[in-house]
Formats: sequence, structure tokens, C-alpha cells
Amino acid sequence: MKSNLELLTIETIAEGFRNEDFKPSEVMEAFLENIKVKSELNAYIDTYEDDAVSKAAEFDKLFKEGREDLPILSGIPISLKDIFLVKDKICTCGSKMLSNYVSNYDSTVKKRLDDQGVIILGKTNMDEFAMGSSTETSYFGPTLNPWDHERVPGGSSGGSAASVAGRLAVASIGTDTGGSIRQPASFCGIVGLKPTYGRVSRYGMVAFSSSLDQAGPLTHNVRDSAILLDTLSGFDNRDTTSLKLAPTKCYEALKKNDFSPSEFKIGIPYDLLREGLDSEIDQSFNLLVAQLEKMGFKIIDVSLPSSKYAVAIYYIIAPSEASSNLSRYDGIRYGFNEESTPETLEEFYVKNRSAGFGEEVKRRIMLGTYALSSGYYDAYYLKAIKVKRMMQKDFNEAFKKVDCILTPTSPELPFKLGEKKDNPLSMYLSDILTIPANLAELPSISIPFSISSSNLPIGLQLTSNKLCEDTLLKVSSILEREVGFKSKT
Repeated sequence: MKSNLELLTIETIAEGFRNEDFKPSEVMEAFLENIKVKSELNAYIDTYEDDAVSKAAEFDKLFKEGREDLPILSGIPISLKDIFLVKDKICTCGSKMLSNYVSNYDSTVKKRLDDQGVIILGKTNMDEFAMGSSTETSYFGPTLNPWDHERVPGGSSGGSAASVAGRLAVASIGTDTGGSIRQPASFCGIVGLKPTYGRVSRYGMVAFSSSLDQAGPLTHNVRDSAILLDTLSGFDNRDTTSLKLAPTKCYEALKKNDFSPSEFKIGIPYDLLREGLDSEIDQSFNLLVAQLEKMGFKIIDVSLPSSKYAVAIYYIIAPSEASSNLSRYDGIRYGFNEESTPETLEEFYVKNRSAGFGEEVKRRIMLGTYALSSGYYDAYYLKAIKVKRMMQKDFNEAFKKVDCILTPTSPELPFKLGEKKDNPLSMYLSDILTIPANLAELPSISIPFSISSSNLPIGLQLTSNKLCEDTLLKVSSILEREVGFKSKT
């Protein structure tokens, strides 16, 4: 058992601690060794080895004392996407612009993990300022997919997904603006959960697109995702978008296991799936739908007509908000400074921002600035907001008939490194099935369900109505159990 500690889940590790099968320090040692052995994955930007070892030793003593009051996450090694602030630690957002920025406070996500006894292993690699679908835009180089080192792990939470799939952390916390938790979860064969917008505080989480960003867990199974959602959720008065709700209790609901397929109706938006799907994904998905019907789920065809505009709408709203959020990084208030002696203030700004931001970030800043500029605001941004509301109405109508909506997570298998780096439009379409949930502010999850002929994972996506994470996770747990997918080891 001790030689394979990194293969365990949150639940099994927590049980092992309480039964004294192994110690937190032994689990920590296994993960830190794996991080060194698999350094070529480039999953981490920074690791906290000394702090992690010290905290694990403290938990060794607590468990030896037989403490029964310790939370289930006590001593569990978890990684954080390098977009969450950790006091006295560097937070780069995968960018040269913040390559030497040290935070002076903790994000709410970090604090809530601390409160439950989590040990943070380090900060994971990501697309620069969360802008990308492959983790190739990172200033610190691309992350490799643990299933195939010639392929991308997805993005922008690719480092987080790779750290879990590669057994470099028990779980990770990422962020999802247009699919950045679910798409890498699909590409890496793990579970990725995006909660309802506002369910998890964004305080201390560097903003990309403020009306769309949401933090969530990447794990090996659905129950572990429920544990972390219960920990992260709940009202935070420091975040104006935080919903005034108590933390979820999804894990307890899953443990009861008093639900069955016949209780749930699943909608399939076939109008979104007629074109663009990889043939193997299409075939696997159709076989799954037939299997679900046999299991007792009621399958219903639903229509989401406005979702065909999702990518176009997203690439107006998100860059517009990014243009505003990233304006603070000018080399004076925040960010990289060229340390040159320009003749004018304008030249100073231009030099710092040109050198500090990568190509994809600059592209989106320009898109957003154009959409918000005088004479174009009504034609682009305002119209996009109106279509976003139409999309939300479509989902509201669909959820009058069904409990969850099912699609593949991604229309394609993990693509090769460099394959789409010079073709941004093709890259943007990678998120065509995940973006609608962000625009409609809905909870959505990706769980692995099949493997392609080239030994690459395929993920399915379930989306439920707002604040219905309990239903989402119940249906997901049934599917996970029946599909029986095995993670990459």
C-alpha cells in the first residue's frame, strides 16, 4: 500500500490517516518524489516543499494523538492554479508581467482550504492570465499531457489537470471562464467541476473576465469534487459577486446513495452536436446515451438555439472585461517594468505592456478595447449581453423539462503541442461546448467516460440549473459508477 500512496483519493487517504495505515508525511513524500520524477510535465510553476513537509509532520502528531475532530481534508496535498493569491508567495498568472509579484494576502479559496487542514503543494502552470485552451501561452513554457507528452493538457487550468492526472497532487483547484476546468479535465481523463457563478468566492483570484470567472476543483472522482465544493462554497462579503448562501452539503448527499437513474431526466441538445464532433467522440457519446436509457434515465431532446452564438458572444464579453481588468498592469501600479528611461509616459506604458504581455493576451486586450470603444459599444458589447440573456432563457426553458443537459465536454481529442498555436480561431472553437454554461452562469461538470483508439481520454459534460450542484453530482456519480473509467496512473 505505502508504495502507491499517490494513487489514492481524498476519501481513501483520509481513511488511511484515521486507521493509521500510513502517515501524512509518507503521503507527502510520495507526491513530492513524483513531482521531481515527472518534472518534464512542467505542471508546477512553484512548489512549497519545505512548508508542505513541515505541515505534514504536524498532522502526523495530530493523527497519532487520535484526534477525531479533524476535517476530512486534514493533511491532504492539493495544488493551486497560479491565479490564486497566497500570502508571501509569488503569483504569476503564467505571465512575465507578474513573474516577480509577491502577494501580501491570501485568497478566500486558499484560506478556506487552510481552515480544513489542506496542505498546498504549490502553484500550477496555466495559460497566461487564463487566456488559452492548451496551457501553451504560459511564459513558463507549456505543460505536457500525462497521457501523451506530445499533446496538450487543455487550458487554461492545464497545469492543475496535469498535476492530478499525473499523480502530482491528490486534487487541484482551477478556474473556469469558458471551460478552463472542464476542457483540461476531459483532455487529462479526470473530473472537473465548475460551480454556479458566485457559489465560490473570487476574492484574491486574479480576474480575467469578472462576470464569467469561477473557481472549482479538479479531482479523480465525483465524491472528491463534492468534498472540495463543500469546502470552497459559501458567502464571502469581500466578493461583491458572492451569493448569500451557506456552503453546500453535496458530499453528505452522495454518501447516502439513496437515488437512482429513474429519478432523473437528461436532455440532449442534438442541434449543437450535428457538426464538428470528432467521429470517435460522436460514436462513444451515442453509445453512452443508449446505455443511459437502458439504465433507467429518461432521455429527452432539448433545444438551445442561442448557444450556437456562444463562442462569438464569449469573444466579445471576455476580452472586453479582460481589457478593463488588465489595464492596471502598467509597470507602475502593478507588473513588469522594463527599467528603461523612455522619453514620455506613453512610451513607458507601451514598452512595459508590450514586453510584459504575451501575444494571446495582447490579442484579447485589443479585441476588448475595440469592442468597448466609442461607436462600437452598442454594436458589439451591448448586443453580446442581450444574446447572453437569450441564452439564459433557453436554458431556463430546457430545465423545465430535464434535470441535466448532457454533451461531450470537447468536440475533439487532445491535440498536439503547437498544432493550433498559430491558429487562434481554431483554438477558440475548442470550448464551443463548454462556453454556454459560463454565459448562463450554470454549474457544469466533466467526467471521463471513454478512451479513444489512440489511448486518449474522452470526457462527457453534464450541466444543471443554477444552484443545483446536488443534482448534478448525483447524476454524475451514477454515470461514473456505471461507466467505470480508470484514471491514468
